[in-house]
Amino acid sequence: MLKGLVITLALAGPAFAAEDITGRASVIDGDTIDIQGVRIRFDGIDAPESRQRCLNSAGEAYRCGKTSAEALDAFLAQSRPVSCKRTGRDRNRIVAICTRADGTDVNRWLVRNGHAIDWPKYSKGRYAAEQREAEAARAGIWAGIFEWPCVVRGARCD
Repeated sequence: MLKGLVITLALAGPAFAAEDITGRASVIDGDTIDIQGVRIRFDGIDAPESRQRCLNSAGEAYRCGKTSAEALDAFLAQSRPVSCKRTGRDRNRIVAICTRADGTDVNRWLVRNGHAIDWPKYSKGRYAAEQREAEAARAGIWAGIFEWPCVVRGARCD
């Protein structure tokens, strides 16, 4: 029985076999990517939902979730592959801190550029300084008005 479990986990692929997952990332949304069939959610941050609308600095509605995902896709395309260090699990996804091939922290970049927020419940404030930078620069979602992504999902934010 135990031998069968070990074999099953070994064959399950990178989600179980290794701490690091590296490869070409496909963007699912602003805080989730897929590498080699493994869904990875960025640890400690929360990006606008795909369906989420925000108001820009002129008060006009735009699809901020789509904007976040597109910015992530363009950012990742500049330096491949992406490497993710697993920190846990969330439903059917790996939770990780990811870096591009050039060493840039993807999670941190998303928050610093206003494409995601620091989620203190999970980050313990790891990205708080980057969020303050984004707010001060009125970068991304901070240029206008938005709801916290967890509110849009109907979840508790604390």
